[in-house]
Amino acid sequence: MNNSIRISCDVDNLQRVRDFVRDFLSAYALNEQVKEDIVLAVDEISANLIIHANKKDSSKFIELTISSKRSNLLFEFTDQGVSYNPAKYLPPNVEEKIRDGIKGGLGMFLVHHIMDKVEFVSNNGTNYSRLYKNLANSIKSNQVLY
Repeated sequence: MNNSIRISCDVDNLQRVRDFVRDFLSAYALNEQVKEDIVLAVDEISANLIIHANKKDSSKFIELTISSKRSNLLFEFTDQGVSYNPAKYLPPNVEEKIRDGIKGGLGMFLVHHIMDKVEFVSNNGTNYSRLYKNLANSIKSNQVLY
């Protein structure tokens, strides 16, 4: 199974990323909601990299590689755009956003809520965005992971 995809920084490629992640996750006996939550988190990071880090410059690329070891998944993105500084992230007041009818600004909140660990590292002009997910509590009881 192919565990890597490289796309140009065009929002039209987000569907390819979602399809790629769904295809990868189909090997696991996951609840549909768990699958879609993971797809959502990966889609959010992909969109942020395309829109914010790489300014929708289709001459630039992001690569997503998915690695698995037993029930642990790693979604690793690489790009050469503007690096993200996680120290500047402030969790939103969700209740306030709902009360005031404010749309947007919840993407990173959802990513942190869905995934077990989120990392952003930059090294010599290359950015690494890593999402970790342990599926042990999400696998249907009869599924054996390899």
